[in-house]
Amino acid sequence: MAFGNGPARGMKADINVTPLVDVVLVLLIIFMVVTPLLQRGKEVDLPKASHTDEENKQVDPLVLSITPDHQIWLESAALDEAALAEALKRELVANPTRKVLLKGDASLTVGDVRSAMDLVRRSGAKGVALGVQEKPSAP
Repeated sequence: MAFGNGPARGMKADINVTPLVDVVLVLLIIFMVVTPLLQRGKEVDLPKASHTDEENKQVDPLVLSITPDHQIWLESAALDEAALAEALKRELVANPTRKVLLKGDASLTVGDVRSAMDLVRRSGAKGVALGVQEKPSAP
């Protein structure tokens, strides 16, 4: 608050919005930086499915992504097949009940995804879930 000169002017009752705008802009920048970090695995265009299995969602699956150029990513690390098998075995020995979420790009063939599923199974995974994007329901 500001005081005027002398008794005739009194106090000003204006609200200073500059600090509020500063705080909102800082929060906006923080959310813009953090939001891309929340996605696990590599960015792929998931195939669309009309029905998804909501009841079998696991809290913390191991995310395996296959990009359109056939690169295989385990979480955020690009691996070849031998290194992937070794990393999967290491993770599954540490936590045997952990499932693997396989996110394959929509442009891949069934054979590409199937070979990755076979590799995951040979590494000792108890279950493999396929990542899909739910189709919007018709109005």
